[in-house]
Amino acid sequence: MSQKLSIVRFKPKPECFDEFLQNIQAWQSQVHADDDHLLMRTNEEVVAVVVRDSEMLHENIQRGVAWLDSQRPLLQEYNEVDRHTLPMTGDLVI
Repeated sequence: MSQKLSIVRFKPKPECFDEFLQNIQAWQSQVHADDDHLLMRTNEEVVAVVVRDSEMLHENIQRGVAWLDSQRPLLQEYNEVDRHTLPMTGDLVI
């Protein structure tokens, strides 16, 4: 069984940073309870890192987009193409 590594960057509006961080922590603890997940914060961004079984990737992405739709008002857009996230997913190499 292969695993996928996903990294997603978010840029909360400065006045919404703490609220977004709390929301993503709560969401990750519910949705990714069986996966390895980490959050990193910088001065301007929150970065989510998740390792999951490849079979779960499509389902998790759909749930993630639905959750993201509820969080968009708290986020700044990176650009017109990527909009509110900078995502990257690939095969985990061990």
